[in-house]
Amino acid sequence: MRHRIPVDLVLDTTAPPGATTREHLVEQLRDAVLAGQIAAGAQLPSSRSLAAAMGCSRGTVIAAFEELIGEGYCVSVPGSGTFVAADLSIVAGRRPTPRTARPDRDPPPPGAPSIALGGSAHHLSPGSPSTRFSGTREWQTAWRRALRRELPSVPPPPAGDARLRELIADHLLQARGVRCDRDDVLLTAGTNDGIALLMHALRAEGPVGARIATEEPGYPASRRVIRRLGGHSVGVPVRGGGIDIEALRAQEGPFAGVLLTPSHQYPLGGRMPVAGRLAVLDWAREHDALVIEDDYDSEFRHGAPALPAIASLDDERRVALVGSYSKTLSPWLRCGYVVVRHPDVRERALAARADLGLPLSGTVQHALAEFLESGGLRRHLARAGRAYAHRRTLVIDAFAGAPGVHVHAVEAGLHATLTWEPGPTAAAAVRELAARGVTTTPLHEYYDDPASAPHGLVLGYGAASDVQLHGALQHITEVLAGARSGARSGPQGRDQVGDQGSASVRA
Repeated sequence: MRHRIPVDLVLDTTAPPGATTREHLVEQLRDAVLAGQIAAGAQLPSSRSLAAAMGCSRGTVIAAFEELIGEGYCVSVPGSGTFVAADLSIVAGRRPTPRTARPDRDPPPPGAPSIALGGSAHHLSPGSPSTRFSGTREWQTAWRRALRRELPSVPPPPAGDARLRELIADHLLQARGVRCDRDDVLLTAGTNDGIALLMHALRAEGPVGARIATEEPGYPASRRVIRRLGGHSVGVPVRGGGIDIEALRAQEGPFAGVLLTPSHQYPLGGRMPVAGRLAVLDWAREHDALVIEDDYDSEFRHGAPALPAIASLDDERRVALVGSYSKTLSPWLRCGYVVVRHPDVRERALAARADLGLPLSGTVQHALAEFLESGGLRRHLARAGRAYAHRRTLVIDAFAGAPGVHVHAVEAGLHATLTWEPGPTAAAAVRELAARGVTTTPLHEYYDDPASAPHGLVLGYGAASDVQLHGALQHITEVLAGARSGARSGPQGRDQVGDQGSASVRA
């Protein structure tokens, strides 16, 4: 059945088989915008009137609006309503995608005109999240309540605000199955600060120069922190979704710990299987070492079943769980935490924090506590997860027909890794994309030995809008296709990437 609603728009109220009412509504509104039926800058009908016309709940319409806002088609103006984004005039009049093709699954076909980038760089920076939550009423209310608090005349406690630490402990139990008390939680200024705090604690166990096993490839900032504090980062190859356990066992000499990203290996993707997680605990017991679990991207699984955190399997308190709000909210907050249940390590970490001071504003701590307690974070994660899953599909589909291009790391999180053969070097591709206004990161920057890395790019799809991502992906496909013919391919390193099993999606 079709109903006319305000702004002279006719919508079909019956969703096709396999689609929800929300998906059907999003699809129709997206088509109407792209076809120019609703002009750039125009106001959409109110959620109440649209719900009445569609015969659905207001919550369904609000969820549809939120999805369109996350994709970049619309913007929300508090107190005024939802409007079509003003910059969509560049795509007005585009022919809608046929109903059977599902526009949220099919980006513009190869050869279609590129969406103008407007001359400004589009940063597809890995790990950059969507920050559109900052305009929500829940976030603004949390800050208003935090700012109304009277400022204490003494510094925040070294471990951080007790209320926020208790809320984090509750969240970890519900979301990750990790049982801990608020006294086990130490607040930090993010992942790097948490790793630095643990390094200070581990240095007290023995001579300066503690050896930490790290993933190869892995997060380069973590390795730099280890080395900055006098430690030695020992790279161990990644295989089958996580660190190669046999290669780890083959390493000689004492180790103070091992640093892992088991929920979503960074940057190749993949998730360490439960058997591997248990094997890491066995290795830590044999070496009297600490497992540092960077729980990066555990919130966004894109339909994949949840795997237990290593910390939830730990009966001997050998795991320190590092978490951060930089990827779930914004890196500008500089807020994270580390869960340390080993009493001696926790005592040394807390002593180091007392000496160094807590580099985290008390007001930020209070605002985050309000946001967690109100349920705002939980609802934001649900909204962001839907948006990231949609953009993940856009990335996969963009390279579905590209010969020799492989897409990795898309089973979770908000980044993807591309590798190709033959084709341009990663450095050449990065330069060409920068000239087109698209910023990406070459894969070799994540290797201790860059020469061993395959040609590849790591790109983040969290911060870009749907429209921006369409344009950026088209530029990437054009650069790879245009330079592939006759290009000399350097070291491919396929064994290191193609061996990720379910971590790789062959495009």
